[in-house]
Amino acid sequence: MAALSAVRSSGRAARRLVCTHRVRSCSSIRFIKSKYVCVFDKSALKFSHQQRLFRTSAASHGQIVQFKLSDIGEGITEVTVKEWYIKEGDSVSQFDSICEVQSDKASVTITSRYDGIIRKLHYSLDEIAYVGKPLVDIEIDASKAVAAAEDVVEAPPMSHEEHTHQEIKGHKTLATPAVRRLAMENNIKLSEIVGTGKDNRILKEDILNYLAKQTGAILPPSPKAEIIPPLPKSESVPAPAKDKARKIPVPVSRPIVFSGKDKTEPITGFHKAMVKTMNAALKIPHFGYCDEVDLTQLVQLREELKPVAQIRGVKLSFMPFFIKAASLGLLQYPILNASLDENCQNVTYKASHNIGVAMDTEQGLIVPNVKNVQVCSVFEIASELNRLQSLGSAGQLGTSDLTGGTFTLSNVGTIGGTYTKPVILPPEVAIGALGKIQVLPRFNGKGEVFKARIMNVSWSADHRIIDGATMARFSNLWKSYLENPASMLLDLK
Repeated sequence: MAALSAVRSSGRAARRLVCTHRVRSCSSIRFIKSKYVCVFDKSALKFSHQQRLFRTSAASHGQIVQFKLSDIGEGITEVTVKEWYIKEGDSVSQFDSICEVQSDKASVTITSRYDGIIRKLHYSLDEIAYVGKPLVDIEIDASKAVAAAEDVVEAPPMSHEEHTHQEIKGHKTLATPAVRRLAMENNIKLSEIVGTGKDNRILKEDILNYLAKQTGAILPPSPKAEIIPPLPKSESVPAPAKDKARKIPVPVSRPIVFSGKDKTEPITGFHKAMVKTMNAALKIPHFGYCDEVDLTQLVQLREELKPVAQIRGVKLSFMPFFIKAASLGLLQYPILNASLDENCQNVTYKASHNIGVAMDTEQGLIVPNVKNVQVCSVFEIASELNRLQSLGSAGQLGTSDLTGGTFTLSNVGTIGGTYTKPVILPPEVAIGALGKIQVLPRFNGKGEVFKARIMNVSWSADHRIIDGATMARFSNLWKSYLENPASMLLDLK
């Protein structure tokens, strides 16, 4: 009896030592049923003891999950990693920025979905990352491993719609990760807020307005709410220099490196987008039309308004006037603000005037657009241009800024040149390119020579649906608004 009792006691001890628990891996979830083994020899007991110590160590260090690159929309399947905000060993929380990636359409900041420690970065800078593939490995708390593993490991790549929705009481609330983080930091339930964005999307302004109502705080007014009368002409207009020194082009200094070998690089980012766009543009029969515009009065008007815009914190260039004049012209000739389907069977007239502005950046040519120009003032257009130019210079333009354009203007004259042949950006049907402003002699109505500020403009239109007469009439109307800026007041709404 004593021997039998000893055997049973040894068996129970061995079973406790070698009982294994559920095991997860980053690519799949598998379960190993518990096995009970009765061992008697010393070596087997020693091995079982080591197994027990290994499992205890794994539990204390947490569960490793692979954070996969989710679908960021617009049919994007691959991106280039431009910057890491974390490194291996760093601690991250939910909504913390992990990295910045760049597609062929926009730059996107990827944020964390978990609290944990970064254990591995799967890509180096400038490497191509693919949607649905692991981006980083994150070690999370073991107690949260079940939810995390089920969420990341087993789930297929998230769609853009799933990425921006949050489940609250059975209803989906549309909000970006930045907005959700702002709500979380202020202990606000998104279900209590009414979104004012598209499809009831909750915007940052909705969170701030909600906070203001709760705390009684007064939010600062937007720039357009403050109307400042123009200063007296004698005070506001500085005396312009009579003869500006001619700008001499300065060559860009780069270190001369001679490797003795040719170098091949993949086409990525915005350059890749340009390849796709230009290939599509080759299918469009372009019609060209050129003219010159006398901007003498507009130059004087801008000099008078620049100090007022500076007081409001906005840099006023000529471009807001060009854009607004184009929008007024599009109201009269809506065919230029349209798109043609691939089979050339239907024309869609766009309700919004989302006018794109070509920008030359270090990342390449990008064309963000100012939304709904038809309802914007010149000052509001200038403010939005300032924002787009700042983000473009920093390489931080979002997808919404770079998509949805209906008409485009290219101010290539800031670099040089007079006439050019702009290429239409599908699915748009027209584009204009503006040359540099020159001081040239011209004749007035009395036959007298005077000094005029002349700018050349070059238009390209899709000749399948736009004829030459329509393009010429639109150009003449646009030209009249700029040569007589006061005439725009008659058509402003």
